[in-house]
Order: sequence, then C-alpha cells, then structure tokens
Amino acid sequence: MAVRGVVFDVGNVLFSWDPRFLYERLIDDDRALDAFLRDVVTHEWHFQHDAGRPFAETQAELSALYPEHAELIAAWGPRFNDSVGPAVPGMLDLVEELATRDVPLFAITNFSGEFWPPFRDTQPVFRHFRDIIVSGDEKLVKPDRAIYDLALARFGMPAEELIFIDDRAENVAGAGTAGMRGHHFRDAATLRAELRSLGLL
Repeated sequence: MAVRGVVFDVGNVLFSWDPRFLYERLIDDDRALDAFLRDVVTHEWHFQHDAGRPFAETQAELSALYPEHAELIAAWGPRFNDSVGPAVPGMLDLVEELATRDVPLFAITNFSGEFWPPFRDTQPVFRHFRDIIVSGDEKLVKPDRAIYDLALARFGMPAEELIFIDDRAENVAGAGTAGMRGHHFRDAATLRAELRSLGLL
C-alpha cells in the first residue's frame, strides 16, 4: 500500500525546543544555568505536562522543593513560548510544498494541553494540518501504543498509508508497532529525499 499521508512530530522536527532558550534569558551565570536545568526544571519534570498534569500542580510541588527558585519556576508557564526556538531549517518550506500537493498532513506531539494553544496560534504552518494529537489533552504520550492507535482512529487513514516522523527513535519505533512507516528525523534534506522516493514530493 502506497504512503499517502505524513505525520509529524513538532518539537525538534518542525521547531527547535529546549528549556535553555528560555532560562538563558533569565539566568546570567552559565554554571548556575546548567545547574538549574540539570536539577530543577528538568526534562523529566516538564514531561508531566506532556502527560496531562496541570502546571499549577507541578509548579507548586517544585517550588516547595526549591523555594529559592520559585520565581524562575513560575516563569515556565507564562513564558513557555520562549522555550521554543526557530523553525528547524528547511522544514516549514517542506510542509508548504506537501500542502500544495494536497498531501494529507497530521501531527502527534508530546505537548502540554495548556501550553499548546498559545504556541499553535503563533504559527500559521499549522493551518495545513488536518488533525493534531496533543498528548496533554489526551493524557497519552509517545511512545505508548495507545496514542498512535488514537491518532489512527482520528486521522481516518490506514496505518500503512502514513509515514511518521520524529526525532526520537523510541517514538518512531512506537509508531511502527501501530503499523506506520517510520522516519527517524535528522534534517530536512534527508527527510525530503525519503518523501521524494515515496512520490510525495
């Protein structure tokens, strides 16, 4: 069965993302910044938001553990968009090209349901997507099989007709268990070559 549709991850596929982008604006000392990101606002802590926990809860818990950093922790919610960097080179053009060819476009993203709408609304590229599964809204996260099964039910296309693109190998493997073709993302040029080989570009 030919691949007809493309399913993207968002963070570090379409847009670069790193908590450092935000906190390097707030913490001048590099050693203090490294320590804060290693010990306080960690990727593991933020993953709770992707899984559906409200920021108010995680902020309160983390601030109780690190009261000296309460103000910095509080900035995470209202300034989350500052943790998103520029678009990954070449990727927005690639999406636009796929859209002009009427290729069905979707996304599955590990993203807070609270933080997603304020980010999505700043990025016109998402107008091209027929549906976007946001982990925080569904309380399901990649690479759990359940989020891919939900996506397939929502997208209305057979798994074999979709290619899933993610920068994390475990997430690509998860999509594979649900029957989708996978692409472990490295850069736009490599992805473009595969999409061309599939006749999508």
